[in-house]
Order: sequence, then structure tokens, then C-alpha cells
Amino acid sequence: MIYKTLLIVLLTITTLVLPIYIFWYKPKFKTSTSGAYKIKAETDTKIFIKLREKAIQLVRLTKDKNYNSETCFLIDMSIESGRNRFFVYDMKKDSILLSGLVAHGSCGSSFKTEASFSNKISSGCSSLGRYKIGGSYKGKFGLSYKLQGLDSSNSNAFQRSVVLHSYECVPEQETYPVPICNSLGCPMISPGFMNGLKPIINTSHKPILLFLFK
Repeated sequence: MIYKTLLIVLLTITTLVLPIYIFWYKPKFKTSTSGAYKIKAETDTKIFIKLREKAIQLVRLTKDKNYNSETCFLIDMSIESGRNRFFVYDMKKDSILLSGLVAHGSCGSSFKTEASFSNKISSGCSSLGRYKIGGSYKGKFGLSYKLQGLDSSNSNAFQRSVVLHSYECVPEQETYPVPICNSLGCPMISPGFMNGLKPIINTSHKPILLFLFK
């Protein structure tokens, strides 16, 4: 009985302390140099089917608007933040090339474990919808890519300065059940994962689409 009580206390402390450490102290995680992001993700069937459906929805748009028809970026916000939910999808081979963690917006609160969505200026929330990945620049978070919202649900993305960027508080590996830090509405990824996306974006002759959904 004593050991059972001690175990419950230890689990409770771990559950409470680890999130506080992640959220408030925002530890820096080492950038991955092992090539882990070049390995195909092991994704369960249910998630893969959903990703395929979203990729199919983008096919017509890539043809009509002359976007990249081979590769797209898919973010499934219904997945917990401590799990990989940013996927690089090969639309020709119906396969996942890369996957990584991505933060959602805090919506002006101190911390949100689950994503909420808004297109309002200064909301600090993530916005659902399709985005065109634009040009790169060096900002306060280093290499960043501009995003243009293509739907009514994310039409203010450019005005809100919602961009694709990395930040050291995002881990290189999954942390579930512990959630990761929040962004101010940007799809914020780890430095190592950005290193994996950079050559894909920079070598694409046509703009790549990013689809954020739940």
C-alpha cells in the first residue's frame, strides 16, 4: 500500500513539474544532426488516410494555380502537440517523407494544451486553412518563410505576420504525454526540423502549399 501511494505521488509530481518546466523555462533542445528527419515516419493507418484525403484536396489547387504538385506540407492539429503532427507529404507516391513537432498558438493566454483557432488580428491563435509558402527572410527567430492565407479562415495571415519558423523551445523528438511550448499563432517547429524543410522549400520551382487542419 505504501509503495502504491509513493508511485501515485511520483506520477503526480512528474505530470505537474515537467509541463511547468517546459512552459516557463523553455529549455533549449539540441538541433538534430543525425539525419533522423530523412527517415520516413511510421504513422498509423487512421492518420495516414486522413493525410491522403487532405493531400487529394490540394491536387486541383496545385494544377489551377501552378503550385508544387509533388510535395505538400500537412499539419493535423487534432494530434497532441507532443506528437509529430507536421508532415511532408509526397503526393506522387502517397507517402510521408518527413514528420516533426509543431507548436500551436497560445491565443493570448499563458498556455494552451489544445489548439484554438482564429483569424482575428492580434489573436495569437493558429488559423485553419491552406497557405502558400512564400519567400524566406532572416527575422528574430532566424530563417523564416512568409505565409499567404488562401482561405477565409486564414486570410489575415500575412497581416498578422504568421510565418513558418523554428524556435529552440520546440523539441527535436516527441514528448507525449508532455505538451510542447506555444507560439503566437505561427506554425513553429524545431531548428532540426527546419533544417529538413529548408532544402525542400528552397529547391522547389513552384510554391509549396501548407494545409493546417483539425
